[in-house]
Amino acid sequence: MDPDPDPDLGSDPDADDTIDLNLSEELAAFITPDRPGPEGPLSPPDSPDLLRSSDALDSTDLLDGLASWGPVGTDAGPFQLVPVRLERDLRLLTGWMNDPAVAAFWELAGPAETTAAHVRSQLDGDGRSVPCLGVLAGAPMSYWEVYRADLDPVARYYPARPHDTGLHLLIGAVAQRGRGLGTTLLRAVADHVLDHRPSCARIIAEPDLRNTPSVAAFLGAGFRFSAELELPGKRAALMIRDRSLCDVL
Repeated sequence: MDPDPDPDLGSDPDADDTIDLNLSEELAAFITPDRPGPEGPLSPPDSPDLLRSSDALDSTDLLDGLASWGPVGTDAGPFQLVPVRLERDLRLLTGWMNDPAVAAFWELAGPAETTAAHVRSQLDGDGRSVPCLGVLAGAPMSYWEVYRADLDPVARYYPARPHDTGLHLLIGAVAQRGRGLGTTLLRAVADHVLDHRPSCARIIAEPDLRNTPSVAAFLGAGFRFSAELELPGKRAALMIRDRSLCDVL
């Protein structure tokens, strides 16, 4: 997509992207739950085990207890972000990552350990990124990463603000693609994050500019195109959904 300048947002301070580029410094105490050992079989899609909150993080964690937020209503049915458990979800995620349409942008095709290493780096981290299954009407159909963009390396490439929250998304279920579902879920999840993170003023994303369906989905979900970013490994579109503009976009 061709780069466009930021829209004229007047004097609204929440819409001004020109701020100090220094990363926010935040020392938070939290507990990372123990992760079970060897990978086992997947739970059935409608298993109550998938939706249990036993892996919920402490409410003081870097993403305000995402695992305990519960479902949100959408036009497609109830939707919930469920933190990944590798012993339950690895086989499903590996299959999605080996889909050519996904692999072209996520670059995680290969054996299960390739996917496991990517997810485990987040699970074993400090909680600034939470990998989740997207469960729609009881069935897992997408993979999400909800992350603190202001504490992520991406903050070196755009004017980050404290508590900026980022989203990565792939729709794994082929039958769910090309129906506008990505737009529906992106809007619902972005607003769900804003509802549960009062300190967060905006949601950001950085899809590959070549991935025009993804960029279009973000635009349809009320994100605005802010800039092109030269990130390691890709040229990205910086997409922003501002809390202050949620009622008009």
